[in-house]
Amino acid sequence: MTDHAPSERVSSEPHPEIWTGRARNRGQWLLACGGAACLALGIDLAVEALWPSGILPLIMSIVGLIAVGLLILFGTLAFVHVAVKVDKDSLEVRCGHIGVPRRRIPLSHVVDADFAPAVTPRQWGGWGYRWRPEQGTAVIVRRGEGVVLSLGDGRKFTVTVDDAEAAVRVIRERLGLPGTAPV
Repeated sequence: MTDHAPSERVSSEPHPEIWTGRARNRGQWLLACGGAACLALGIDLAVEALWPSGILPLIMSIVGLIAVGLLILFGTLAFVHVAVKVDKDSLEVRCGHIGVPRRRIPLSHVVDADFAPAVTPRQWGGWGYRWRPEQGTAVIVRRGEGVVLSLGDGRKFTVTVDDAEAAVRVIRERLGLPGTAPV
C-alpha cells in the first residue's frame, strides 16, 4: 500500500498511453523456501538412501517429497508479485516471474471500475487466483489497495496493485465515466 501526497492524487496531466503497476508479497518467499527444502530432501533421499525396510517406502517418500516440494515451490512463486497493465484496449494481469496465470480483460467488457482501499487475503480465502460466488474473481498477492472491475456480464474482477487509485482513474477515463469512489 502506498501513500500519495494530495498533489499526486489529483493531477491535471493527461494519463499515459499505458499505465503499469505492480504489487509484491515478500512473505511468499518463506513458503517457497519450504518447498525448496522438501525438494532438496527428496533429492537427497534419492541419492543417498539405504532404507532397510525396503525399496517401496523409499520410492514413496522420494516421490512424495519431490511432488510436495514442486507444488509448494511453483504455487508460491506464481504469486510472489503481480503486474497490471492498462492500455487503450484492455487490462492485463500477469502473475509471478513467468507471467502465468494471465488474465486479459477488454475494456469493452468493463462497465465500471472502483478503488478498494483495503482488500485482504482473508476476504478471499488466501493468496493467489481466487473465485468466490458472491464476490467474483480476484488476484490477491498481498493486503492493501486494489482495483475492482464490474464486467458487463454481472461478474466482478479484483486485483491488488500499488497505486490502484491511478489505475481506476485511467480506466474510468478510458470508459468515459466520471470520478472515482471507494468501494
